[in-house]
Amino acid sequence: MTDEVLADAKARMGKAIEATRREFATLRAGRANPALLEHVRVDYYGAPTPLQQLASTTAPEPRLLVVKPFDRNAVREIERAILQSDLGLNPSFDGTVFRIPIPPLTEERRRDLVRLARRHAEEGRVAIRNIRREAKEMLEQLEQEGEISEDESHRGLERLQQQTDEAIAQLDRLLQAKEQEIMEV
Repeated sequence: MTDEVLADAKARMGKAIEATRREFATLRAGRANPALLEHVRVDYYGAPTPLQQLASTTAPEPRLLVVKPFDRNAVREIERAILQSDLGLNPSFDGTVFRIPIPPLTEERRRDLVRLARRHAEEGRVAIRNIRREAKEMLEQLEQEGEISEDESHRGLERLQQQTDEAIAQLDRLLQAKEQEIMEV
């Protein structure tokens, strides 16, 4: 029983780390990355649709994104969605594709991005702590119901804390790497 609770907690912590990693990928670090446009939603026939479903996005150069719409009728909406996103990007349409130059980041914008990365990391830490709390409650409930012994519960709680510490350390390493990437000129 203890192993099942711990395995579930570890899997959920891994998902929280992966979600934070995806959030970090959407932060602009000065280089063109198709993941920058991952959260852009296009009003396509009245429905908010992810940009990836309406166009292919590539980064042929370090400072350029190319977005090729699948449907020529959605060109205006795609352009509007990119302009309205908080990325500060200005697409230009040449008849077949959007070319989106990635301007170099200012020092102030870099600091803002680092703050945003720290906020995403803290959200990940909170999610991991919530998973730990739920698993701890499950172990304590199993002990109260007599399904596991007090010693087994204590060992399970120690292993749970160890898993939590490892997950938070992994998040901290991801944050440190992202901060270095953002501050790199």
